[in-house]
Amino acid sequence: MFSTARRRVLDGLNRRYIYGRLPLLHSIIFLIEMVAAMRLATKFNSYYAEKPVLTTMVTNAILGGIADTVAQLITAFKTRPVRREYESSDLISIEIHDLDKEKPPALGELGQARNLPPVFDFERLTRFMSYGFFMAPIQFHWFGFLSRAFPLTKKNPTIPALKRVAVDQFIFAPFGLVCFFTFMTIAEGGGRRALTRKFQDVYLPTLKANFVLWPAVQILNFRVVPIQFQIPFVSSIGIAWTAYLSLTNSSEDD
Repeated sequence: MFSTARRRVLDGLNRRYIYGRLPLLHSIIFLIEMVAAMRLATKFNSYYAEKPVLTTMVTNAILGGIADTVAQLITAFKTRPVRREYESSDLISIEIHDLDKEKPPALGELGQARNLPPVFDFERLTRFMSYGFFMAPIQFHWFGFLSRAFPLTKKNPTIPALKRVAVDQFIFAPFGLVCFFTFMTIAEGGGRRALTRKFQDVYLPTLKANFVLWPAVQILNFRVVPIQFQIPFVSSIGIAWTAYLSLTNSSEDD
């Protein structure tokens, strides 16, 4: 009973848009995530001082959720239905669709009616938040290793920073993408065949895109950002990157 009522509410929210452009449900979830991120940011230093790994894990999870929500917002915006004219004062309006009156859609199919964007995928959101959460300890120890192996000196900090970037990009970046696509494919219920197809189709293009963006970001990160903020900084910049990964991963599934 509760599940049925919840699905009705979610289907109803998915059919509503803000100013005819932004899906209401996606926007609500995005705002909730942003509030959580801002609350965490206000006390990040104290949390990090007490429990650095756990704080990094929670931060990564929230930022990963924001990234996937942005990706789902982009998809919903691109596939939004053609709307009829509505009053400019109407903040939230309901889409009107031509439904077969003799064969109305089943309850679970309301959000998939013709011309409707895909409903918000909570399972996909959970996968991205889980990946960020469980990947954070590996990132934490990796950044610690880089700081110890290539310490920055006041006399010449640029060379060690460049060494960190080179090691990070040629070792950790390929490994991180392997972890990402493996985790997502298994979490989606895919087997060896799906995983092989994923790597054949999207791994190398994604790795090339990584080499375009991340070297410059990591130079700034290693050269300027204090170590306790390096993973949050990467995760914040990575919202756009993770949104790209989310779109890449979901497009391959389609």
